[in-house]
Amino acid sequence: MNYFIQIKSPNKAKNDIDVLFHEMGYTNLTPHNESGGAIGRFFFRLAAVGRILTTLHKGDTLCLQYPMKKFYTVACKLAHVKKARVVTIVHDLGAFRRHKLTVEQENRRLSNTDFLIVHNQKMQDHLIAHGFQHPIFCLDIFDFLTASQPSPLSAPRSSLPTPPVRVVYAGNLARWRNEFLYHLDEEMGQWTLDVYGKGFDDASNHNPNLHYHGSLPPDDFVAQVNADFGLVWDGSSLDECDGEWGRYLLINNPHKTSFYLRAGIPVIVWAEAAMAPFVLKEGIGIAIHSIRELKEILPAMTSETYARLKMNAMKFSEKLGSGYYTRRAFEAANNKGEK
Repeated sequence: MNYFIQIKSPNKAKNDIDVLFHEMGYTNLTPHNESGGAIGRFFFRLAAVGRILTTLHKGDTLCLQYPMKKFYTVACKLAHVKKARVVTIVHDLGAFRRHKLTVEQENRRLSNTDFLIVHNQKMQDHLIAHGFQHPIFCLDIFDFLTASQPSPLSAPRSSLPTPPVRVVYAGNLARWRNEFLYHLDEEMGQWTLDVYGKGFDDASNHNPNLHYHGSLPPDDFVAQVNADFGLVWDGSSLDECDGEWGRYLLINNPHKTSFYLRAGIPVIVWAEAAMAPFVLKEGIGIAIHSIRELKEILPAMTSETYARLKMNAMKFSEKLGSGYYTRRAFEAANNKGEK
């Protein structure tokens, strides 16, 4: 049998995977808990770890989401005591971004699993280069579950709108993460930017082409937002993704990419990002080295090119909404890595 420890996190990507575990028929080891906050989640997760010894049997599989604060290594070791397999899906590598662990320490921790699901080939290469030796499967992109569907206005068009092209940006808008938003004035003659999220200093915004709309729940965003492209960018620079979060894009699959695509919106990604090869291969967006390129690229894009990107993004919305990539990854894990 397949078991999992429910995360019950504010993180949507983790909660979506919990939902998909339920839909795939996996058994939840976590006691039912509707309240209690962080302390409640701690104790209910502790109880779930204890249930490994009383519930799992030889040949069973325990599915975990990493990082799993304080309990990950213990959960893996208890599962192995019961002669069960452990399958882990990675959300975040602390050694690469937060630096709370060394790469060697994190690899030793992850080596407690029997099968690892990582974001992409770059993340796989990073782990293997630092000594990880167990089977690895690349997720490619995170799914994005919503009850809502893309707005009818997002249906594929036969042509790209005349300038200005509408670009959307959503996420954490604090200056420490996205300073670049405040330096776009001279780059936006041919496009506009609609911004959604928390932390934006709208009082400092004097850009007539940048419009702040506050925060919008994911279901409402998917159903209501009408844009031509979604921008995936982090840092202070217009010419590269820099800073802690920007450099993390070198190996990370940002959930923001899935967010836009679930809304049927093609994406604009940094050419050096780990997501770029996948986006280009699937024809769901474009890759740029600098935001400054957009004032040339967007007006020059043909109607046929944009129509193809839009159609592909709408098809991707269906896949992400069904949990296709998560299901495929855990099916591979159950088949010991065979696609």
